[in-house]
Amino acid sequence: MKPESKKYADEAYAIVQHAEKEIGSRLPGSDGERKFADYMAQKLADIGLKPVKEEFAVSPRASIGGIPYAGYAGIILCVASYFARHLPSLWFAMAGFAILVIAWLILSVFLYNPCFDMFFKREISQNVYGELTPEDGEYDYSIILSGHLDTSWCWKHSEHSFKHRNDPIKGIIATYGKVGFGAVCYFFMAFFSIFMAIVYGAYNLFEAQWAYNVMSARGFNTFYNLMLIIPIICAVGCCFVAMWNDSDPKNASKGAMDNATGIALGYEVIKYFKENPEKMPPRCRIINLNCGSEEAGLRGSMAFTEQHKGEPILDNAWNINIDSVADKDYFEVVIQDDWQFTRFDKDLEEMFKQTFAELEIESKTGGCIHNPVGGCDSTPMTKAGIKSVTFAAQNPMLTYYYHTWRDTSDRFEPETVGTGFDVLLGVIDKIAAFQAVNNFNGPRK
Repeated sequence: MKPESKKYADEAYAIVQHAEKEIGSRLPGSDGERKFADYMAQKLADIGLKPVKEEFAVSPRASIGGIPYAGYAGIILCVASYFARHLPSLWFAMAGFAILVIAWLILSVFLYNPCFDMFFKREISQNVYGELTPEDGEYDYSIILSGHLDTSWCWKHSEHSFKHRNDPIKGIIATYGKVGFGAVCYFFMAFFSIFMAIVYGAYNLFEAQWAYNVMSARGFNTFYNLMLIIPIICAVGCCFVAMWNDSDPKNASKGAMDNATGIALGYEVIKYFKENPEKMPPRCRIINLNCGSEEAGLRGSMAFTEQHKGEPILDNAWNINIDSVADKDYFEVVIQDDWQFTRFDKDLEEMFKQTFAELEIESKTGGCIHNPVGGCDSTPMTKAGIKSVTFAAQNPMLTYYYHTWRDTSDRFEPETVGTGFDVLLGVIDKIAAFQAVNNFNGPRK
């Protein structure tokens, strides 16, 4: 960390501690999230920037927060399979139910599509942002520093792996072995229900010969008898899925790393340029954007890009999304959301890698990763035509503190946050140099 950065690093760490200790968990659409939004709005006002709050509706349990529902659905299918042996028409209802849950899992949980949001309880979330413009008010492009205000429900299986914190392999097996087994169990019961509905429907409604042959086959009868036992095993696996998220908000993640660090760094950078206007990139506007409900499926960044679609605020815009800067051995630029099929901006990727090299930052990830699960706020930004990547310093292995109440500030050092501050200033300098030569050229993959 550069000596001149210490003041801003200490202030950033103080914001992290306030979020963790004074506010605590900040689930999407919760009072905690709202308190943190108000706190950051006041921080913007304190340095003379006008905070803008934009509210939007969110269904917190419609996406990753609703994963336990898949477990409950699997248990229902396991129990119903015994009744369907005596009432075969029940297979049709079970198949329809299984297909509906699979569609929800694919569209909402994996792809973050909001099409199922209307069927879940809604809350009010918010985005809060402030703008810093040149003294003459004239600018050609914008740099948006974004982070998310909210935290996740506590992932029970991750928290349980705390006892294996010194043996990552055991931790992974203890955590994701159970969840993986549960996922297999759910999909087995779902596809078995669909299969039985097809066979019985073809036989009873259309008198299809192939269906008769299937039902008469010795292997089918043997397997059908095994289904007296298999649903019991599958029900146990589905219980692992059902207990994935702790429903008690008191046990939710305190979010020191994820993502009070991102919120604090975005604010400290805009404060730095407010206090040092001579260091502002020429003809550049800087926006500090605090997004709500990222953990509910990127709903805050989606709402921001949708609300401002076609407006000047998104024109010629670069987005540095800051998400979890705490693990000093894992500084990295996230260049793609695999689940969202979205590749982020190549120019920003190269700028971050160059900055890591200049600051002599060594990373166990080589300074570059794909987001292995879920998604980050760079996806809606990229889809809106903004040049974006996500900056992180986080062990990409889903460790015991990721999305658990063990995500606390005493786990990492203020110096790591300070190094993140230096990285951001270095990248902003490179954006300014790029603009001077190339002007804005849109996302480059």
